[in-house]
Amino acid sequence: MRSMPRAAVLALALLSGCATAPPAAIAPAPVAAARTAPAPAATTPPGTAIASAHVLATQAGLDMIRQGGNAFDAAIAVSATLSVVEPVSSGIGGGGFFLLHDAKTGRDVFVDAREVAPESASPEAYLDAKGDLDRDRATNGPWSAGIPGLPAALVHLSEKYGRLPLSTTLAPAIRVAREGFEVYPRLEKGYASRREVMERYRGTREVFLADGTPPVTGEMLRQPDLARTFELLAKEGFDGFYRGDVAAKLLASVKEEGGRWTAQELAGYRVHEREPLRFEYRDWRVTTAPPPSSGGVAIAQMLQMLEGWDLKELEPAKRTHLIVESMRRAYRDRTIFLGDPDFVKVPVQRLIDPAYAAGWRASIHPEKALPSAMLAGTPAPLEDEDTTHFSIIDGEGNRVSATQTINLTYGSGLVAPGTGVLLNNEMDDFALKPGTPNAFGVMGFEANAPVPGKRMLSSMTPSWIESDAKLAVMGAPGGSRIITQVLQAILAYDMGMDAQAVAALPRVHHQWLPDVIAAEPGALGPEVIALLKAMGHTVNAGENTWGNLQTVAWDKRADTLSGGTDPRNPVGEAAVLLEAEAP
Repeated sequence: MRSMPRAAVLALALLSGCATAPPAAIAPAPVAAARTAPAPAATTPPGTAIASAHVLATQAGLDMIRQGGNAFDAAIAVSATLSVVEPVSSGIGGGGFFLLHDAKTGRDVFVDAREVAPESASPEAYLDAKGDLDRDRATNGPWSAGIPGLPAALVHLSEKYGRLPLSTTLAPAIRVAREGFEVYPRLEKGYASRREVMERYRGTREVFLADGTPPVTGEMLRQPDLARTFELLAKEGFDGFYRGDVAAKLLASVKEEGGRWTAQELAGYRVHEREPLRFEYRDWRVTTAPPPSSGGVAIAQMLQMLEGWDLKELEPAKRTHLIVESMRRAYRDRTIFLGDPDFVKVPVQRLIDPAYAAGWRASIHPEKALPSAMLAGTPAPLEDEDTTHFSIIDGEGNRVSATQTINLTYGSGLVAPGTGVLLNNEMDDFALKPGTPNAFGVMGFEANAPVPGKRMLSSMTPSWIESDAKLAVMGAPGGSRIITQVLQAILAYDMGMDAQAVAALPRVHHQWLPDVIAAEPGALGPEVIALLKAMGHTVNAGENTWGNLQTVAWDKRADTLSGGTDPRNPVGEAAVLLEAEAP
């Protein structure tokens, strides 16, 4: 077994006082490329860097750059290819968030392609005869699915920001869907965990039992119907998915399995462009996701609370204590205040005001944990770990940070026959019955109750940070732990770590309720754990690893690009393409 890179071990010790790295936190050598004569203050990157959760997706993005495309064309290719090779995590039957920087105009924009509740959605629709939450309906089959947003996002990116036609940017996904890709362990394991649900549905059986047996690691998985759906999207744009043949098959499948969608709500789906959240942390300018993501607000709150201490100078236990206490307070606010801003009033400016953070900071005892029970409220719904992220910087200075999902492992389990489209189960991210835990044992409020056309609260947090010396783009899957992964990535970059060390860094997490510090194996040393317990914390240091962080960085002074792909995911790839290699 390979050992963790030295940079990651040192970084881990700096952040949390770890004695040893966990076995899962092994990483390849950092991906980097440098010019022979680096300029002290480059104004544009020396090429393109892409990090994604699958090598085929990363290569698809680089192919777009070689064909004269930009970061936005690459993003379409990466997103679509991930939708083929990661059915366990994402797909065009789901949604996502795209944080963009357009170098030509200098504009930052947040493209919200979150799924929306169908017209049939109401809290009553998810109750059984006894008035209890119908867990099966909330997480499996047609009633669990929101109207997909990802296909509309790909069309939007192409029409407004890309320079290549969809026939080019979707070509890699079409090819991989038709010719197949090699099944890897996470797909096989995920299918086994969801087999009973997956095999209820005719369309799902046609895809995943095409040869009569479930997917097995090493065999080829082909999806010809999905290839044809992408071809229609490439040829007809928005109408290729939301109207016409594909839409008719989606509607028929939902109806066949007992659900209710309408042609009008499919054709009426629209992506929303929103203003990103921006704030400063030390020397960094942070750009991140606004609601209906909960992540950007939480990141702003946590960093602004932590700005009151020089974390580098603190002992590991105290540093971890302060980070955890900032997490506790931000997650409490997440639950109470956040929802779809098109339906509820979210007090974003108050929540991210430095004065508000100062108030929370004053409530943090430097030596004692504050029990979460003393912060009144109720916890909110989360996404599952089965989400995906990719990060891109191109040679023009464009950048993309994108997170996309279908929610639980293999989403709703329902593939619409004849389309290859695996539908999401994002409806469970709503508070379907206030006060009743969802699939992850957490609850929600009226601010996140289902209403037709409303977008469910999300933890997806595509982000970047920039200083005069460096730019880093990042994001991750991991449910509610997405937010704390991004937080720790920002803190790690602030401490001088490189991209691969940031991606490999073992993690800790606290989300207010349950009132427990979750830690990956080896993330906290025995002495640190003992000191945290003495402060009043409960620590679970034996959790499995989580997340799949993908990050790219540009060192402006050295004029180098680097990428970091999470070693917890062995099929991911970070790659750099220099200008000399592109057209």
